Amino acid sequence: MSFDDHVEELFAEYQRQRSSVTTLQERMSKVQGSATSPRREVTVAVGQNGVLTEISFPTSAYRRMTPAELQATIMQTFTEAKEQVMEQAAALIAPLLPPGMDAAKMVRGEAGPDMYLPPEGPRMTSGVRALLGLDPEQR
Repeated sequence: MSFDDHVEELFAEYQRQRSSVTTLQERMSKVQGSATSPRREVTVAVGQNGVLTEISFPTSAYRRMTPAELQATIMQTFTEAKEQVMEQAAALIAPLLPPGMDAAKMVRGEAGPDMYLPPEGPRMTSGVRALLGLDPEQR
């Protein structure tokens, strides 16, 4: 393969990846979830990144609740709707991640550096290691 062919191949791969990311971004912007409390006091809708988009009260049942009960019900229902969004987002990005990366932890912000970086450090050819003074035989 000539150098020009190799450059063309790399550019084509870049274009494919860029298109894939654009498609992912469009799909992620449409992620949404909603939940209704068990006794139908409240319905909560959530959009991308778990942003609250709507609260509604489908029945008058909320009127019989104390403020503390209503707050707890709204927060629990919000959590359920947000969980739907997180699951959808993880399902969208999982196919794009390398094996072993946990998409659910990533979208929840629970992924530490160990998820992204191998513990043994970057793999390098012996020539690069020697150039950087990391060749164990030269010590």
